[in-house]
Amino acid sequence: MKNKEQMIRETEKYVKTVLEHDSSGHDWWHMERVRRLGCWLAKREGADVFIVEMAALLHDLADEKIAGSEEAGMKKVRQWLEHCSLSKKEENSVIEAISTVSYKGGNGEAPRTLEAMVVQDADRLDAIGAIGIARTFMYAGHRGQPMYDPALPVRNVMTKEEYRHGPSSTIHHFYEKLLKLKSLLHTKSAKKLAIRRHEFMEQFLQQFYKEWDFHDEGGSDFADSID
Repeated sequence: MKNKEQMIRETEKYVKTVLEHDSSGHDWWHMERVRRLGCWLAKREGADVFIVEMAALLHDLADEKIAGSEEAGMKKVRQWLEHCSLSKKEENSVIEAISTVSYKGGNGEAPRTLEAMVVQDADRLDAIGAIGIARTFMYAGHRGQPMYDPALPVRNVMTKEEYRHGPSSTIHHFYEKLLKLKSLLHTKSAKKLAIRRHEFMEQFLQQFYKEWDFHDEGGSDFADSID
């Protein structure tokens, strides 16, 4: 019978193998950051650290962006958990946490357990702030989306399909998802961490628009000051 430490180490190796060449921002290091955030939150919120850690390590393997379909992804996760010899209760708890992580354009299921709340919060914290900005541009480049298109409207209400495949840009994604995440977090600890990260995104957008809209009349004083 494997102990929990062995299960974690084997899961790390498995996830690294699957995601080592990912270029969409859902790579091994994303899993590692969500794992660290999740364990930190779990200890402060009284959640089961083992369940959170396993779910955080595996969560994107069930995502259709990685697996092709949710069904195929979840099947692989279940097979891996069976390989690890988790108890049925532990397996169901990990699956429950993974099944509600994804945002899906605001159409995702609400988490029903504390562990699921913690994993979702950890994943969403990694989607905002400086790293969130970097991952957003990385994913857009992977998908071939434009950096910004002022002619496109911001979509406030979307189906899952529209969110995944409808016309958008990297900057639009801030309004369609990232800036909404702070108010959608569940745990007190995550909400505190989110404050600075959210503010950093707002500051980034202000600077982005200043540079995007730069013209000689409006920018001449600043340009002259750096000559």
